Amino acid sequence: MQQLLEFYGNHPVLGTAWLAFTVLIIISLIKTATSGSKSLTPLMMTQMVNKQNAVVVDLRAIADFNKGHIPGSMNIPFGKLKDRIKDLEKHKETPIIMVCNAGVQAGNAAMQLRKQGFTEVHKLKGGIQSWTTENLPLAKG
Repeated sequence: MQQLLEFYGNHPVLGTAWLAFTVLIIISLIKTATSGSKSLTPLMMTQMVNKQNAVVVDLRAIADFNKGHIPGSMNIPFGKLKDRIKDLEKHKETPIIMVCNAGVQAGNAAMQLRKQGFTEVHKLKGGIQSWTTENLPLAKG
């Protein structure tokens, strides 16, 4: 502990940066734990779609969606999600899996849906990039 205080005394900028980084990681972990959404691997997602008829929502822009998307997924760009929540109302009790490019926006989208009363909202861990890394099929157009 004394060495930590000595380091902070000798390097206040680095010490402050380290402290800020630690606080951000803790906040991120708490936010993830309390979001209520589960991160799914591509295999887990496939099983949920096949066994529970989960709905896959692709949050990417329409141009990216048309280049390649998970078969059977519907496209609702992240920026238009609030306006198009009505399109998902009939799936309120069905598992919904949010997919974005790398898994960043999907967590925020899942939280938005949970606030609107959706009971089972998840996200694809790593987004469409993890899907393609596993060499899983993409639909075009």
